[in-house]
Amino acid sequence: MILMKDIVREGHKALREVAQEVTFPLSDEEKELGQEMLTFLKNSQDEEIAEKYGLRGGVGLAAPQLAVSKRIIAIHIEDENDKLYSYVLYNPKIKSYSVQEACLAGGEGCLSVDREVPGYVVRSERITLSAFDENGAPIKLRLKNYPAIVVQHEIDHLNGIMFFDHINKNNPSYLPPNVDVLG
Repeated sequence: MILMKDIVREGHKALREVAQEVTFPLSDEEKELGQEMLTFLKNSQDEEIAEKYGLRGGVGLAAPQLAVSKRIIAIHIEDENDKLYSYVLYNPKIKSYSVQEACLAGGEGCLSVDREVPGYVVRSERITLSAFDENGAPIKLRLKNYPAIVVQHEIDHLNGIMFFDHINKNNPSYLPPNVDVLG
């Protein structure tokens, strides 16, 4: 079971590396890692389990956050219509981005960052994503708003990018025109 102590924190070199693609068929370890990542997210959203094990709530997790430099992410999140997106995605790639941008009103957080980082993180409001499941079957997702932001955050981890890299250094509260502010 993944615990908070297993998640590397900002400053760890794994968070700044570009992760390697996985090859299929996956190893048992890669399949197990993906399932454990998804289980962590589910556990972190369960009040009793989270309290018992001291888990911070999370909606996404990338393998580099566990010091594993592989292109694996897990997401467990509902959209504004209560549709659940619960996936382990291997070799995810964003195929298209919307021109319309969005950000979260309260900024973003990260399981690998133990401090508040004020500022807007502007991302594409909608994305089309391709990836593979643990059996190598293709997955295609069209995401918008919060789920799209979460996936972009996790894919950034695969590319050695932290969410605060997107914040305007001179004016963290600067918001470009026409950006939708969510939540």
